Amino acid sequence: MNNRRTTAVTTAAGGSSSSSGNNSSSSSSTNSSSTGSSTSNNSNNSNNSNNSNNSNNSNNNSHKEDSKDPIDIASRQFAGLKTKDYEGHVKKINTVAWSCDGKRVATGSVDETAKVWTIDRKGYVEKELELKGHTSSVMTLIFHPTNPNLLCTASGDKTVRLWDVKAGKCVQTIETKGQNINITWSPNGQYIAVGNKKDVISIIDTKQSKAKIVDQRKFAVQVNEMAFSATGEYLLLTTGNGTIEIMKFPSFNRAHVIEAHTGHCYALQFDPTGRYLATGGADSVVALWDLSEMVQVRTFQNLDSPIRTLSFSNDGKFIASACEDKKIDISDVESGRHVHTLQSRSEVNCISFNPKNMLLAFAGDESHERYARSVSVFGFSS
Repeated sequence: MNNRRTTAVTTAAGGSSSSSGNNSSSSSSTNSSSTGSSTSNNSNNSNNSNNSNNSNNSNNNSHKEDSKDPIDIASRQFAGLKTKDYEGHVKKINTVAWSCDGKRVATGSVDETAKVWTIDRKGYVEKELELKGHTSSVMTLIFHPTNPNLLCTASGDKTVRLWDVKAGKCVQTIETKGQNINITWSPNGQYIAVGNKKDVISIIDTKQSKAKIVDQRKFAVQVNEMAFSATGEYLLLTTGNGTIEIMKFPSFNRAHVIEAHTGHCYALQFDPTGRYLATGGADSVVALWDLSEMVQVRTFQNLDSPIRTLSFSNDGKFIASACEDKKIDISDVESGRHVHTLQSRSEVNCISFNPKNMLLAFAGDESHERYARSVSVFGFSS
């Protein structure tokens, strides 16, 4: 989900620069009084120009603050929200996910543990849980699509674990053949698809008396992230070729291939309304696709580095994207307009909107001793 393999890509960020030429008038004079007058006039002109510019800026800001434009209103609302940090790990966080009821946020870390925080709408912690058992970094995790008490973690230790977070214990361990880096859960909760560093996707059937791998497929192309369609009829993969591979499930017959990005295609996310699919690539572009025809309807180009992770808000109105620029872009889905920039202390590895509220969890490559152990949640009013 959030730990796709990225390659070092250098992109040139285009910046705009403007230069203003000051008009100056000169007059010939044989006395110092005339020279002084000329200097005074230039100073007055400069001051008048500065005052005019300040007045214009003030008017522009005032206009934006008074604007009834929906995007300006949303921008003001986001600007007034707060971020809270939740500490618990001893090393950096790789992955973050919310439970389906929006009450719990879970994280997986290099420290080989998963943490689960139960928080209220104001951000206060009601319960904190640590899940131990993996013997290598927890690379990715995901909650069951309809059961908020069931969590799945995948690790570099070649295992997938199912946890009952209400009881605080591991209920099943499934051994895989490689170091696991991505995961997704079918909408009906029956199947888990997990991918490893060797581009082998294993399908785990969780409805049997004991969850087990029922299919494995090796891909010739690098697989970065996966997601089931809303019906579970298709499994979509992002690849190192910049494509989206749409596979029939469970047959794995290729239904369609989309040339999505000019470089690696890393991230993908379905919107909660079922209308759109978003993808992010090494070309620093977030692309929005209409699922009814699988055509690209718009792009978001507000970031200057490879897109690492994506998430739609619970109402589908906003899309958040993050990259190596230590910032998160939040844009309006329908218009494509930028709404808010959320600054991060580090390169962001993972983001996830709460499925019930306008809260955005994120974590990254934080090196600071304190914040390297924390997940941040943005969206609190106080």
